[in-house]
Amino acid sequence: MRLSITLTSKYRLLSLAAIVDVFETANRLLKEEGSDEMFHISLIGVTETKVLPEGVSHLPYVPMSRGEQYDLIFVPAFGPVDIKETLAQNSCFIPWLRQQYAEGATLASNCTGAFLLAATGLLNNRNATTHIDAADKFASCFPEIKLQPDAVVAFDSNIYTSGGATSGFHLKLALLQKYCGRELAVRIAKIFSIDMDRESQAYFSHFAPAEAHDDELVMRVQHKIKNEFPDLKSIEEAIADIPASRRNLVRRFKQATGLTPIRYLQKTKIEAAKKLLENTEKGLFEIMLLAGYNDMKNFRQLFKEITGMTPKAYRDKFAMRFEPIL
Repeated sequence: MRLSITLTSKYRLLSLAAIVDVFETANRLLKEEGSDEMFHISLIGVTETKVLPEGVSHLPYVPMSRGEQYDLIFVPAFGPVDIKETLAQNSCFIPWLRQQYAEGATLASNCTGAFLLAATGLLNNRNATTHIDAADKFASCFPEIKLQPDAVVAFDSNIYTSGGATSGFHLKLALLQKYCGRELAVRIAKIFSIDMDRESQAYFSHFAPAEAHDDELVMRVQHKIKNEFPDLKSIEEAIADIPASRRNLVRRFKQATGLTPIRYLQKTKIEAAKKLLENTEKGLFEIMLLAGYNDMKNFRQLFKEITGMTPKAYRDKFAMRFEPIL
């Protein structure tokens, strides 16, 4: 198989290296068993020549202008960047990806690399996922796509997308199982210490509210929620003194943050509860009150809806148990 990895502008090196490492390891295992290597790996870029990072400098570099066709194409994750600006910088890949797909190539993206696949239009009306913390932005930019924000891996019509960071390993395992069989995929999982039973990435989310906008009224609501969320029983209390109609404010709030005011308040409260579960030994009832809730059933239901697990399961997974290094 001819496997190519796009050297996009602002790609994340860790994402690129992980793709190379996994598929080179698969080739090594196949060779040790007396089989032929399955994957011929190359890096694809815009310029005629390219200075490659040290860890992948042994791989062939091929400019898009050469017009070669590939079987499997990976788009690595992007770093912490302005996504609209980054998509503009990488717009030259869009027609190339469309052409490769039309000729039969399988497309795959790690993490926020899904934004570039989405920009091709090939994911419209199809299932996709991306990093859980980028899901709201993704949904806002590409409403035609059937986003599965909690999914670790999503695939539809020969296009694969994965969730954030280590979820990309599950995508690679899925492709290895497809092309090389389950036995090899399991061996790779063991070599890279990958838990194969992950079914959701929701519990990895971190709510970092978008504040890089110039809507002062929305910012006022955000600040009030941030400073007073434990005492706010409803969103009406947060917007009562805002000089705008509720309908207009909700529209502006969603445009600026990607969320409705109600969902923003809920996520703020649950994020506070998550931090208390991670970093303190407070009881669940006290944590519920500190997060601004007074109904345990409602709190548990909302916590599970947003994180994909119960408060107890979340604490079991993320509570710090390592002794501090002195």
